[in-house]
Amino acid sequence: MYFSLSDIVVLFLFGGLCLYFLAATRIRELAIQAVARAGERDDFQLLDQSVHLQRFSLSRDEAGRWRVWRQYRFDYSFDGLERRQGNVIMLGKILQAVVVGEPDNTLH
Repeated sequence: MYFSLSDIVVLFLFGGLCLYFLAATRIRELAIQAVARAGERDDFQLLDQSVHLQRFSLSRDEAGRWRVWRQYRFDYSFDGLERRQGNVIMLGKILQAVVVGEPDNTLH
């Protein structure tokens, strides 16, 4: 059985796509863990236990290497009643920021 060059190229492209998908899934898990840690530190609750990819692009890291920059959106709550949206930003596998708003401390 012989493979043509186009078969080999398609196989490599498919393998590369699979590897990218596995890496992206791992980075999404790291983002969820980072938000959970920030929630424990800043006293908010991550709702639905998930983050959703909002934007991505290429960006350089501190060493000048190209990495995939990802911004995930997540829902959180300070009191369990009011749903708010926050963002977590990842550059490759490195956490850049977890962005949440300040809790409302008004008394009625």
